[in-house]
Amino acid sequence: MSAKNSIIADSGFWIALFHQKDQYHLDAVAALEKFADRLLVVTWPVIVETSHLLLQRAGFQQQLTFLQTIQRGGADIFSLDDTSHLPRMSTLMQRYRDLPMDLTDASLVILAEELGHGRILSTDQRDFNCYRWKNHEPFENLLF
Repeated sequence: MSAKNSIIADSGFWIALFHQKDQYHLDAVAALEKFADRLLVVTWPVIVETSHLLLQRAGFQQQLTFLQTIQRGGADIFSLDDTSHLPRMSTLMQRYRDLPMDLTDASLVILAEELGHGRILSTDQRDFNCYRWKNHEPFENLLF
């Protein structure tokens, strides 16, 4: 995985991309075209959350299309390590409990720390403006 040429992709981006009625659909499509030469990176919590929400909001076919896109290499999947990453995610969720931070967002902070950058595609402007990777580094939301 090349950190230099990668972008973190949050659930909101994927939902907007695959759900044509989402308010950010056109933004997601434009971002995908703009960053076509970049490697998108996700975590398993992003895949689970996106699958669940796409099924609820857009239906089975959109959920399946998303999973097939990932399967065909539409994004790299970063593997979380329970020994080192789970305690860090718990710490992050405690730190940002007032937002609150969920497991998926915590996994993306871990991913940013591992990649050494916070370039992200996310519809969640509020939270990713607040979150910091390595405790002080801000995210750079490339969706807007």
